[in-house]
Parts: sequence; C-alpha cells; structure tokens
Amino acid sequence: MPNPLRSISHPAVDFLVTFLRGRVRRARSGELDRGASAVEWVIISAVVVAIVGVVAAIINLALKNGADKVSDCIDGADEDGTCK
Repeated sequence: MPNPLRSISHPAVDFLVTFLRGRVRRARSGELDRGASAVEWVIISAVVVAIVGVVAAIINLALKNGADKVSDCIDGADEDGTCK
C-alpha cells in the first residue's frame, strides 16, 4: 500500500514523519527505562531547586542584616560622618 505522506515533499514533513516513526517504534519496543530516568531527573531537579532556595534565603537574610546595619549607621552618624 503506498504511503500517502510520500506525496508531500517538504523537509519539515519528512523530519516529522521520521521522528514520529521513531517514537512509535520506541514505544512499541517496551523501553521503560526512560520513565525511571525521567523520575530521577525530576528528583534531582527538586533537590537542586531546594538547595537554591535555601541559599537564596541565606543571602537575602545577610543582605537584610547588612542593610539594617547601614541604616542604623546613617541614623546615628555624627556631623563628621562617622557611625556611633
């Protein structure tokens, strides 16, 4: 039986057909390890996001403390510009 998609001769369509055939072949082969790999990546990503969040919170706290010290210094400065 002739393939109706062969009458369309465009590189994008050829790529799409080839890509979809490969995906269908992979799905039919029972290759299930990819799902486990995806779950591992999600877990790793979640851990990295949590670490970044903790580091961001620590930096934010340090910046806030530094800004409070500068504000206190400005409020209590002498006429000559030194902090009390």
